[in-house]
Amino acid sequence: MDFYQKAKFYSISKFTTTALSLLASASKENLIRLTYLAEKIPKKEAYREKIRWIRTLFETDHPALTIARRLLKETHPLHRKKIITNFIINQLLVGTNRRKAFEEERGFKPPNAMLISPTMRCNLNCFGCYSGSYPTEEELSFEVMDRLVGECKEMGIYLVIITGGEPFLRKDLFDLFEKHPDTLFQVYTNGTLIDEKMVERFVALGNVVPSISLEGMREETDARRGKGHFDRVARIMDWLKKAGIFFAVSTTQTIRNSETIGSDDFVDFLVEKGCIFLWNFHYIPIGRDADLSLMATPEQRARIRERFAYFRATKPLLMVDFWNDGCLTEGCIAGGRKYFHVNARGDLEPCVFCHFAYDNIKEKSLIEALNSPLFKEMRSRQPFSDNLFINCPLIDHPEHGKEFALKFARYFTHEGAEGFFTELAPAIDAYSKTYRKMAETAWKEKIESDSDQTHTKEKKVAGQHG
Repeated sequence: MDFYQKAKFYSISKFTTTALSLLASASKENLIRLTYLAEKIPKKEAYREKIRWIRTLFETDHPALTIARRLLKETHPLHRKKIITNFIINQLLVGTNRRKAFEEERGFKPPNAMLISPTMRCNLNCFGCYSGSYPTEEELSFEVMDRLVGECKEMGIYLVIITGGEPFLRKDLFDLFEKHPDTLFQVYTNGTLIDEKMVERFVALGNVVPSISLEGMREETDARRGKGHFDRVARIMDWLKKAGIFFAVSTTQTIRNSETIGSDDFVDFLVEKGCIFLWNFHYIPIGRDADLSLMATPEQRARIRERFAYFRATKPLLMVDFWNDGCLTEGCIAGGRKYFHVNARGDLEPCVFCHFAYDNIKEKSLIEALNSPLFKEMRSRQPFSDNLFINCPLIDHPEHGKEFALKFARYFTHEGAEGFFTELAPAIDAYSKTYRKMAETAWKEKIESDSDQTHTKEKKVAGQHG
């Protein structure tokens, strides 16, 4: 990094750190002023648009303001510094500009994040596990993981997400965290291996965000993950909250737990425990003992979309629904458009739920693998619809998913993975058609509502200048 770049990085760091420190106690008016300054930093219009969106949250006293203040007041100072430096500055500000420059130089737009599975081994045996059919003998070596993180940073990617299997079965993960202090690592974990000593390591490193799996409250969680698991996780959340560690919870929506995940009681429980972020995934019949009857019904999926919209407007908790939130990402994020998955064998999969590949990362550089015919084809078709309530090529647009898997991929990444696109295909097609009708009605209502709100804002602005 030359002197100019160092000076620029220092200026951005200083501004961002100061701005965020003010966030904890500043008045709403001062926060709004800060967004106007922040809007000048990123080169990409999409990110400036997001900053303007944040300004509207401040202007309307949205619960997001409470979330931000919670994050700044309640997190450990080192952890807070790493989140600000690694995610807000490196990933969102400096990284955005670097990814844009990379695209201009190489003609290829890098994704925003990398998801890797160092191991597919796990100490639990949950029904319906998406990764339960992978072989467990092969694992990503430390050298390969280290190389991948380095290649990501060259492209401007400072967010690495880790899953599995149970990632913390790999003791050398902490060596990876320590070797890359400028990167933020989010780790999906069942939580069983987290103890108070590991929490102390999170505090000492600062750049690790655990994301702990729950299926709802005690009944739903213990039914899938074993008796006593809910109480164990609740205790871990208490440790993390006391230590000031930012943490997330991940849920898998099935027909059995949809009502609980969409309940005020569950969300209020997470907020009380100190959770800042909720990831919701929908069960897809892939992996261990694929079971169509476990899928949330189309009606339940529509209901959770509506409930999350309500929670975002009323609860101090960040929430993302992996299938329903295409509005936030302008469609599907797979195939390297926004992210990709490297499994424990090194296969580069378009998504953690797309169990087919064209390349293995042990044979090619990351840049080469991201530009495979499979990934290029997937990106060229995204979004798969103007309706951003239906985004997934597996369950919303199975005609695309089948083509990607059967025509453009070179191989499936575990035994039986092709079954989703063959014997289960008729049922998935029927599911897709049923939900699409609901989504089309909901999308039309959203477009009309957005249009009315835009018209109201325009009249308000016109009145102010009249």
